[in-house]
Amino acid sequence: MREWQARVEQRFGAEAVDGLARYQALLVEWNERLNLTAIVDEAGIWTKHFWDSLLITAAPEWSVISGGCVADVGTGAGFPGLVLAICCRDRSYLLCDSLQKRLDFLQHVVDELGLNHVTLLHARAEDAGRNPAYRGQYDLVVSRAVARMNVLLELTAPLARVGGYVCAYKGPGVHGEMADGLRAAKALGLTLSRVDEVDLPGDAGHRALAWWRVEHAVPQRYPRRAGTPQRQPL
Repeated sequence: MREWQARVEQRFGAEAVDGLARYQALLVEWNERLNLTAIVDEAGIWTKHFWDSLLITAAPEWSVISGGCVADVGTGAGFPGLVLAICCRDRSYLLCDSLQKRLDFLQHVVDELGLNHVTLLHARAEDAGRNPAYRGQYDLVVSRAVARMNVLLELTAPLARVGGYVCAYKGPGVHGEMADGLRAAKALGLTLSRVDEVDLPGDAGHRALAWWRVEHAVPQRYPRRAGTPQRQPL
């Protein structure tokens, strides 16, 4: 067994490895026509996509929300949400994306792996955050490589319940975004818990996980209408 698969099996079990292996095969197959990812080699997928997605599970907040609800905003090809759903099946997941072709791929993976605890939502984050069916419903909202911190918080925080968390997956440049992020957090009712910084195995890069706690209900005016957070960031 390869090193990265052994890491997953040690932490999450053989079923998780089997599920991720099938996910990898489907990702490579569908990528030929949908351009889901620029990373197509086995080592890259397992370290830069799969293991990267799973870094969050080492945080204490992840254990606290056992049995809870997780939303992944801008999930793309399923990172991190679908990876988490394959490896940690004691939670329910909402995977939200604005492109139907990506959701078609995710639905195929969900059906093939029998992931009955996963729901897919075709919507922009702004629309999902204003929908009463989703607003304030999630213990944890995650997002990976979607937008700058201040924009990202407006797109994600409305989905989280009071007392819940937003976790932003960021790279080495996270500290350059924190001043804007803190300003947006104040308007949204969030506080910064901490930033966890981790090196991926095999010199695959550096990851920062910014944890934000929802202290108060996000004001009803947020998120603003589609496109506004990007054009006029908080």
